[in-house]
Amino acid sequence: MSPRPAPLVVACVLTLLESVVVGAMGVAFLVDLVRGRTVIPAATVFLVVFCAGVATLLVLAARALWNGRRWARSPVMTWQVLLVVLSVGWLQVEMTPWALAVLAVAVVLGVLLLLPQVVAATSQTRPPADEAPAGR
Repeated sequence: MSPRPAPLVVACVLTLLESVVVGAMGVAFLVDLVRGRTVIPAATVFLVVFCAGVATLLVLAARALWNGRRWARSPVMTWQVLLVVLSVGWLQVEMTPWALAVLAVAVVLGVLLLLPQVVAATSQTRPPADEAPAGR
């Protein structure tokens, strides 16, 4: 396999960074739930499960991007669109460094996913598993 283009490497790193942040948010919600600091426990349980699911999906998508899989661009791009909408909403209420950072990372990652090098690196066709050369 040819070397991965630099934009793809950066996209994978940013996707993993997002997964860590979402996972940490899920842990924070879980800690609040266990300590009894939540007003609506059922909503907090949902947030814990949601964060775990999104973090897992982002890790799997980053791995798939790294391996050149086409499907991984869609969930990562969808997450970036959601983050842009969320951060713009935050910025309309108050200008915070966190909202700006979320917006910047989402825009950068969204652009990286659309670069021709990344699209080309994640659009390669592979032979079916039963037709793969021996020794793999």
